[in-house]
Amino acid sequence: MAEDGKAEPSRSAHGRPLSPAGEHGSAGEHSPAGDHGSAGDQDSGTVGAGQAPSRPPVGDPLALEDREAVLAHAAGLILAAWRSFDHPRAGQPPVTDELRASLEGPLPEGPQDAASVLDHAARVLDASIAQSRPRFFAYVGSSGLEVGVLADALMASHDVNVAVEAGGAGLLEAQAVRWVAELVGFGATGGIMASGGMISNLTALAAAREQALPGARREGASGSRMSLVCSDEVHYSVRRAAELLGIGGAGVRAVPIDTRHRVEVAAVADAIRRDRAEGIIPVAVVANAGSTLTGAVDDLASLAEVCAEEGVWLHVDGAYGLPAAATSTKGHLFAGLERADSATVDAHKWMYVPKPCSVLLVRDVAALRRAFSHEETYMPHGEEAELHAVDLTLEYSRPLRSLKVWLALRVHGAAALRAAIEANLAQAAYLAGLLREHPDFELVLEPELSTVCFRHLPTGVTDADADRYHLALAGALQSDGDVYLAPARVDGRTCLRACFVNHRTTYEDVEGVLPTVTRVGAQLLDRQGPGTLR
Repeated sequence: MAEDGKAEPSRSAHGRPLSPAGEHGSAGEHSPAGDHGSAGDQDSGTVGAGQAPSRPPVGDPLALEDREAVLAHAAGLILAAWRSFDHPRAGQPPVTDELRASLEGPLPEGPQDAASVLDHAARVLDASIAQSRPRFFAYVGSSGLEVGVLADALMASHDVNVAVEAGGAGLLEAQAVRWVAELVGFGATGGIMASGGMISNLTALAAAREQALPGARREGASGSRMSLVCSDEVHYSVRRAAELLGIGGAGVRAVPIDTRHRVEVAAVADAIRRDRAEGIIPVAVVANAGSTLTGAVDDLASLAEVCAEEGVWLHVDGAYGLPAAATSTKGHLFAGLERADSATVDAHKWMYVPKPCSVLLVRDVAALRRAFSHEETYMPHGEEAELHAVDLTLEYSRPLRSLKVWLALRVHGAAALRAAIEANLAQAAYLAGLLREHPDFELVLEPELSTVCFRHLPTGVTDADADRYHLALAGALQSDGDVYLAPARVDGRTCLRACFVNHRTTYEDVEGVLPTVTRVGAQLLDRQGPGTLR
């Protein structure tokens, strides 16, 4: 009985109310349009006057049985993962033959127990390379901020699409973008969320192309040649964007860098003027605000001056490094950011939230509209021609990625985020100090931000062997799993590269780097010898 004393309706096996036609009583209890109507009705296949159309007695075929228990079980798995990330673990679990076989089965036709399947997924993930672990230093990755994980779950549950007007979700995204702009000191508060730096950079450069060559989005280049000017340490996403936008890889002007791996400003100005003299249209200058390879920050103020004089769009690729603009230690490196036309920040890197979550900041939102707005019969703009979010970006399916940034800043506050970034900067400086003091190690480049490039050169490893040795050493370190490092090539030499972008990393983790490299390097040399490295 219901609380008001009225009888509750009969329910299906999935808990959904059944219509009278769906109850399993006698034939007389069914409506005339039920499954057991008169023979005449069945023969004619028509619905008589006054009869309602039949509804088959089927509940939701995808309803999750005992969802509260399944949700609790999933929460337990997430909590176990979080606890495992609190401290480093010895080694990386291998992908066993049993696990591999379990992932080679055929399409499951029938249902399986949800808790058991979740347990299987957790085993797969445990045998995967998780960037959330405190000694994962190989790449500029994300660290799965816990409140961001909760945001992802909440976001996916509501499954809002912010490609179009979505009520409160659109207001929340706008606020998150404003907060990120304020955090890093960008000169405007407009922008859009994207999946990653590739899409953010592509979106910005599409707007720059439309400004440099109006009508290009519809008419194409029409025989015009275009160029992008950048450092030769620019991220490959910029070259890929040039390929996709019709600028062409050959149109990317990768100009020289100085000893700190910053682009030479005079060379940028020369490249712009040389292209114009040859009838080539400079679309944009792309500046690094923390290059992926070394963490180099270009002279943004000087580049902004050149771009203002030449009338060229300035885009700042700060996918990795731009959050450091919020710190007192390194904020001065980003002077001039407020003059840029656009900037990319990957919140899933140094703002710690889970992938994917990138923010594109722009000075003039109308530039995005000129590059992307459109009118379609399935998505009209209405009498007031209001813009949809999809009029400002490439993506039609747009989850509320901003929720994890919004929650992170509200739950932890900007001060805590700055403190975590400052800690990573200090950890990089600490490792650099340890490297300087150790006779078997060489610091390749003074760290600008939180990326440290170094070499291990024990007795027996010659200059001729060093590149092969470091490639082999990186592979051996990844197999060992105590400290996860990757190889890199800096100034023509192969080295190891450590990136500190994890809020869980401690000084004890930093102190574990050199002993682990020494141990694994010695094992490698014992097995192969310096002259036989492969």
